[in-house]
Amino acid sequence: MLATTLITLFKRDLNRLKTEIESYQNPSNIWATQQGIANSAGNLCLHLVGNLNTYIGANLGQSGYIRNRELEFSLKDVPVQELIKKIVDTIVMVESTLKGISDTQLEAEYPFLVMEEMTTTQFFLIHLCSHLSYHLGQINYHRRLLDK
Repeated sequence: MLATTLITLFKRDLNRLKTEIESYQNPSNIWATQQGIANSAGNLCLHLVGNLNTYIGANLGQSGYIRNRELEFSLKDVPVQELIKKIVDTIVMVESTLKGISDTQLEAEYPFLVMEEMTTTQFFLIHLCSHLSYHLGQINYHRRLLDK
């Protein structure tokens, strides 16, 4: 039951991420920053995709994904269609991985120490969902402030 709820929430917010990126009137503004705004929407998008592909795809689904977190924040000018493809691929990965997870796995300890202490898989997945939502809000404000 929880896995189904998480799939719904991840898909909803990843689709919102896709809509935000597609909504920029000037695609170069996706990579813009200003004083007080350290991360561009493009870099936050790459960060979210990298985060979910690591913690859900690689760690739970054994996808083989290898993260380069530094590039998530240093790459610039990735074409919009490439960002969209990364988001769509992440939606597919999240759904296929979480469809295969059992309630027993959700209640078990997440297989890696990521936070200050070990957590259950379900706790960590809820954390990932809230992390996605947090950065999605930042991207929404970024677009409305800097894409004029």
